[in-house]
Amino acid sequence: MKKHIKTTVLALLSVLTLNSCDNEKLLDLNVNKNASTDIDQRYLLSLGMLQVAGDRYESWRTNLIYSSTMIQHNATLAGYWSGDKYYYNAQYSGAFWEANYPGSIKTLTQVVDQTKGKPESANTFAAASIMRSFVLHRMTDIYGDIPYTQAGRGLVGAENWFPKYDAQKDVYTMLVADIKTARDAFSPSARALGDQDVLYKGDYDKWRKFANSLLMRIALRMSNVDAATAKTVFTEAASKGGIDSNASNAFMKQVLGTGGGINYNGTSLALSNAAGGGGDNNARVSKTLVDFMDKYNDPRKMIIIGGLGNPYDKSTWVTDPAKQRGLPNGYTATTIKNVYPDFTTLDNFSFINTNITDLDDPTPLLSYAETELMLAEAALKGWVADDATIHFRKGVEGAIRSWAAYGVEVPSDAVITKYINDLGFAAAGSERKLELIGEQYWIATYLNHIEAWANWRRTGYPKLTPTNDPANVTGGTIPRRLRYYEDEVGSNPASYKEAIARQGEDLLTTRVWWDVKK
Repeated sequence: MKKHIKTTVLALLSVLTLNSCDNEKLLDLNVNKNASTDIDQRYLLSLGMLQVAGDRYESWRTNLIYSSTMIQHNATLAGYWSGDKYYYNAQYSGAFWEANYPGSIKTLTQVVDQTKGKPESANTFAAASIMRSFVLHRMTDIYGDIPYTQAGRGLVGAENWFPKYDAQKDVYTMLVADIKTARDAFSPSARALGDQDVLYKGDYDKWRKFANSLLMRIALRMSNVDAATAKTVFTEAASKGGIDSNASNAFMKQVLGTGGGINYNGTSLALSNAAGGGGDNNARVSKTLVDFMDKYNDPRKMIIIGGLGNPYDKSTWVTDPAKQRGLPNGYTATTIKNVYPDFTTLDNFSFINTNITDLDDPTPLLSYAETELMLAEAALKGWVADDATIHFRKGVEGAIRSWAAYGVEVPSDAVITKYINDLGFAAAGSERKLELIGEQYWIATYLNHIEAWANWRRTGYPKLTPTNDPANVTGGTIPRRLRYYEDEVGSNPASYKEAIARQGEDLLTTRVWWDVKK
């Protein structure tokens, strides 16, 4: 009997072993032994960089609908442009979060994690780290406390499936550390980035300058809440050299082609009627901005403005600079008649120049003009032993000349010089100098409306008059942040609740850590 049982068991084990082998062979059939098991992370880097520049979805909602109108670069009568009248639209408010956490942040985090500690991939690691830091800096300035440490690492382990929100103060500390590490990691002996670097084509000096200018931006942003740290970060970055000419601008190059999508300029896609944008419902140039340019006889007026008329029908255009009229913020097609009783059409207000919104126009991330204006402010603060007037002049001139990248005619040297002289920076008092810097930073970041909004919240310049539509949700004040992507309430509830308990209610009026300017 025992012999029979033993024989049966051995037979059963034999069958199971054979079945196991057969199963393994069957599974092996699904494996392509000739396929690569490791992707070249430089290709993912290219994707992540273009994702940072933005597609139409988040560019339209975050950069245009909310930021451009809150900062009074643009204005609109359309109700769905929520920022113009301080409405809350959940989809639009959360769009930047919704697009970038599963998009650019996940992509770039993958590249960073796969190349970290590999000398041959040092350049890929460095570029990916800087771009990851750039988009997460923008994310925290829009929302406040955000997932940073665990962001984009959901596939690494279950511990990251419900990422914690890091306090913005800690995010800033990590940003500085990560950018410095990346900046100092570029190496000529590592694998070249080549054409996969769609920003600088493997020019590592330009990457270092971009990193230093980004550090300067971060330092100034925290200057009202941690001046000592801000000064240390700024002076270290400035000593190493930021973006020093328009040739080194961090302007993401966009291209035309069959690919579409993120190959195109996302803001231009939103403004293009032919590409499925908002068409006639889109914004016009704000009266605030037009009046500002008229006050100082700004030579950028007919660079930013295309004319009066239908922007999609050239036969209707009126391009006489003297006849341009900005659209006031905060009105609907009904209430605008309280200001202009004869109102009949938006064509009577100046539209955005279509020459600066081509689908292959660059997407601005950070510029030489911004860098020089930041240095001017730092000089006023005593952080750098430089002449603030020289930096101011370079910043304004750089901002005007930067429009050459959009294929438009730049004013002559004489016109630019006269404009700068007439601003009277050198003879102005200290506070007026800060105001002039803030105003010029504001106009220098037209098209980069998210950055203009962030810098305005920090400085209070330019001095803007809020709108007060009856349906606004802010009590007639310009929003200080956007509300979190609503999906977070249900999908990551513990982390979401912890963040708002620390930061404050999830409202458009709640201020982020560094926003203390009254």
